[in-house]
Amino acid sequence: MKPILSFIFSAFMTLPVIAESVYVKYRGSVDLNGFECSNTSSSFVHRICYQKQSKYLIVRLNNTYYHYCRLPQGTYNSWLSASSKGRYYNRNIKGNYDCRKGGIPNS
Repeated sequence: MKPILSFIFSAFMTLPVIAESVYVKYRGSVDLNGFECSNTSSSFVHRICYQKQSKYLIVRLNNTYYHYCRLPQGTYNSWLSASSKGRYYNRNIKGNYDCRKGGIPNS
């Protein structure tokens, strides 16, 4: 049994790593390499991805990804720990951190 498990493990270790990209509304395709992503149990906010170095956030609301710029890490952390992700979004994120005012990372 051990040789079989060892073989299976070795086979998976040699598979290429595939980077994940998502299509962000108003931006286009974004590679999520370097982002910390969390899936949520919210009926509205499904996934929150944050790039700490650039304070750049990508969120999946229903079936669409949106982006937010210059979002402080404390705000991101508070959102993750909020009991209602949708209510936190509507009160603290929506209408703020507009990427049209700058802050979109180059890559």
